[in-house]
Amino acid sequence: MRSVNKVIIVGNLTRDPEMRQTPNSQNVTTFGIATNREWVTRDSERKSSAEFHECVAWAKLAEICANYLKKGNLVYVEGYLK
Repeated sequence: MRSVNKVIIVGNLTRDPEMRQTPNSQNVTTFGIATNREWVTRDSERKSSAEFHECVAWAKLAEICANYLKKGNLVYVEGYLK
C-alpha cells in the first residue's frame, strides 16, 4: 500500500524570511506561518487558537521566498511534513 505525506497551509508570515547558504552554496530560506482556528462550544461560547508552523524552502524557491515574502503576508504553502 502506498502512503501520502502532503500538507497545505494558508496563513500569515510571523517574521521576514531568513535566507542563508549551506557549505555547498545551496540557498535555504526559513520562515514561520501562523494559522488560526475558531469554533463555537455547546454553550455558544466562541473559542480560538493559533498554531505556528516552521517552513523551509530550498534552491530557487528559497530565493523567491526571500525576495517576495514579508512579515504579515498571507501565504499558501504546499509541501510535505518532516
